[in-house]
Amino acid sequence: MLKERFSALSSVRRIGRIPQRVRRSVSDYRFFAYFAILGPGIIAASSGNEASGIATYSTAGAAYGYSLLWAFIPMTICFAIAQEMCVRMGVVTGQGLADLIREQFGVRWTALIMLALLIANGGIIVAEFVGIAQAAELFGVSRYIAVPLTALVIWWLVARGTPKRVEQIFLLMSLVFLTYIVSAFLAKPDWSEVARGFFIPNPSLEAGYLFTVVALIGTTITPFMQLFVQSSVVEKGLDTEDLKIARTDAIFGVVFANAVAAFIVISTASTLHASGTVLEDAADAAQALAPVAGEYASYLFAVGLFGASMLAMGVLPLATAYSLSESLGFEKGLSRSFREAPIFLGIFTVLIILGAIVALVPGIPQIKLLVFTQCINGLLLPVILAAVVLLSSDEAIMGEYRNSSTFNLAAWAVTVTVSLLSLLLLAITIADMF
Repeated sequence: MLKERFSALSSVRRIGRIPQRVRRSVSDYRFFAYFAILGPGIIAASSGNEASGIATYSTAGAAYGYSLLWAFIPMTICFAIAQEMCVRMGVVTGQGLADLIREQFGVRWTALIMLALLIANGGIIVAEFVGIAQAAELFGVSRYIAVPLTALVIWWLVARGTPKRVEQIFLLMSLVFLTYIVSAFLAKPDWSEVARGFFIPNPSLEAGYLFTVVALIGTTITPFMQLFVQSSVVEKGLDTEDLKIARTDAIFGVVFANAVAAFIVISTASTLHASGTVLEDAADAAQALAPVAGEYASYLFAVGLFGASMLAMGVLPLATAYSLSESLGFEKGLSRSFREAPIFLGIFTVLIILGAIVALVPGIPQIKLLVFTQCINGLLLPVILAAVVLLSSDEAIMGEYRNSSTFNLAAWAVTVTVSLLSLLLLAITIADMF
């Protein structure tokens, strides 16, 4: 990959002295070649800031102010470790995560994991369409117009677009998250209190506080992100020469996504915490911001909700289609036509159609749906993370690119910690249901 791209650089190096004009052109070319590799990590991490994630971050800020900001530091480290392993596996093996799981752990385990993933992602896809509906209605557009129209746009983009075009559009969608950063500044927070919330933890043993901390972690690291980022790296055709840039993409994506999430917490903490406002979803947060932070902040929050839901609405069914196709051994890829990859594009199409239809059902219980999918993800995440660590540390699979002893220790620590917290969230959720 990059070897061909930098052949000009290699040739001039062999000559010896490199003229200044050539050095400048080679440097420019290298910059664009590096930029061409970026994408999968940023898209995967940003797609986690979808409607349910925005609702969780908004609720955390409204309920507990800045006191939960410290949690974003360990969450970012854990998230980065998980994404880096998946990117590295995709680059080194040229296989998606579901493909590797099927080869190494057998068809039965893979089928069970994929069934859970299908149920969980299906529920979240419906929630994203509900987020589209809510955001559209904040601007006076009927959900019966917005939902079918956005479903058609996303389907056309993925089913008829090229891999490069799809990635470019998804990256542009990721820029919509900048609206949350702007809305946070419009809310005029006390930045000294923000800094204290980040670097001077003041944790509480109160049940609601602990539940919110666990919910933040469960929202930030979800199984579909690991599956999507590895499949995207494979789709992009990267090899080991591209690994450094692919890692940078993954880590930058994690930092960017979690920074956006932190700004969502800051927005609602600085405006809604003092008033004791209770939020049910992300649309409530956008509406509640208007009286205290101004209509611009409210509109920016609503634009962010719409863009986030659009991005996740494309990534989630795509991640599901990748994973199911890999696990069943079918052809996959955005470069394939319906005739070449009918299962892959068929799964994507069915998920889009069903998600849109269910989201338009009057009185759809969004909260209960999210709780149910959260339970499924709570069971699935420990399995996925354990599989990722086992596969990425296997010398037969990864060769010299396997996890080092130190990295492996950190990866297992992350896996055990996140898994226990995920299972704790699941137990609390089930207890609350009864």
